Amino acid sequence: MFRHPLVIRVTHWVNTLAIAILLMSGLQIFNAHPVLYWGQVSTFDHPLLSMTSSEDDPPRGVTNIFGRSYDTTGYLGVSPSGTGELADRGFPSWITLPADQDLTGGRRWHFFFAWVLVLNGLAYLAYGLVSGQLRFRLIPTRHQLRHFGASVREHLTLRFPQGDEAKRYNVIQKLTYLVVVAVLLPLQVLAGLAMSPAMNAAAPFLLDLFGGRQSARTVHFVIAGLLVLFVVVHVALVFLSGFWNNMRGMLTGWFVIARQIRPLRATTRTGEPT
Repeated sequence: MFRHPLVIRVTHWVNTLAIAILLMSGLQIFNAHPVLYWGQVSTFDHPLLSMTSSEDDPPRGVTNIFGRSYDTTGYLGVSPSGTGELADRGFPSWITLPADQDLTGGRRWHFFFAWVLVLNGLAYLAYGLVSGQLRFRLIPTRHQLRHFGASVREHLTLRFPQGDEAKRYNVIQKLTYLVVVAVLLPLQVLAGLAMSPAMNAAAPFLLDLFGGRQSARTVHFVIAGLLVLFVVVHVALVFLSGFWNNMRGMLTGWFVIARQIRPLRATTRTGEPT
């Protein structure tokens, strides 16, 4: 069956690229001050999270979360640079864009692809509203909501829909995508805007919405983590439910529906079921 229209496929892959670059460039920006606080100002004595290096020789990477410290040498706080030498940095070079410490370069990548994400999202929403795809893909039916528990059990046991049920997204898919599209991504954009001094002057209510610039930065970081979790689970389910079929669907639009085989019921000589 033809499952994914062209606009859905294009916006999906643009989103994939934009989110990947936003994550990597965002970690580059975070590395300029790898500490999170809550409120309007930086409460240096009470960080929610920090990634620092110790004064030992050689230095150790220390990650502090809600007052508890962990040795994360080689991964967070202290990790190999591009030359292989240990460097003081929050996240390692292999996951940041640019790889070297470059706040200006990270901001350029981040701000450009933030606009790509926003414009691509608006195109997706406009097409979805006009075509009806938004309701079809994101809003679960009453029948699906009544069988939410059964859908959870099927996912936990890796039993995926077949036959007619596979022609549409299931209730877990719809609710998850709805939360991402209608809650997480808009909040992420607003939190990012709340950190901008120019936006603070133009729309001061954003700071009030998040409780301060440092709170907005923390929310921005947490939502990024939730989006990473969503992507990991999403990719895992793509593999588990049929990688090539799912990829073909998102590249060409065509998706093969597996037939649902029902067991035959035994009958008596008169033709009546036993």
